[in-house]
Amino acid sequence: MRVLFIGNSHTYYNDMPHLFAQICKSRQREVEVTMLSHGGKGWDFHVEEPEIRFNILYGGYDAVVLQHTAHPMGDLTVMDRCGRQLIHWVKEAGARPILYMTWTTKADGEAAQEAMSAAYRRLHEETGCELAPVGERWWEYHRAHPQEELYAGDGQHASEIGSRLAAEVIAEVFLNEA
Repeated sequence: MRVLFIGNSHTYYNDMPHLFAQICKSRQREVEVTMLSHGGKGWDFHVEEPEIRFNILYGGYDAVVLQHTAHPMGDLTVMDRCGRQLIHWVKEAGARPILYMTWTTKADGEAAQEAMSAAYRRLHEETGCELAPVGERWWEYHRAHPQEELYAGDGQHASEIGSRLAAEVIAEVFLNEA
């Protein structure tokens, strides 16, 4: 199985797609991952990059994981429009689009997650694509394991534990375990 990850630093921190592949392998599913990520960039950037469309349409992927810019998310109408375009390309290629919902900053806390979640959930519901609710699971995990540090030192990106959690949630959706 082949999976393409499109996103930014929340995708590439701690080699998260590699962690995803390791989790899938531990569940007897061999996965080849490819990543097209640029720090600080959202779906509007990716829609304009020729290699994104080409890779989606001709890369022979089974699934494409889509992660938008997180801190801040920016204009949500741009997120919606560009997310729909990416989802269209993924479906056109015969692959499964999976939205990778991110988490809020440490400073903003759990209370801010609702707005971030709503943007991803709305796109998920209106397009019928799959959703990996990493941000919501982030805060569930934090409440259950307050001694574990999910954030890297900058309070925005994931620590290795946080990246492993993200990879786990995405793997559950990809492997239809969620």
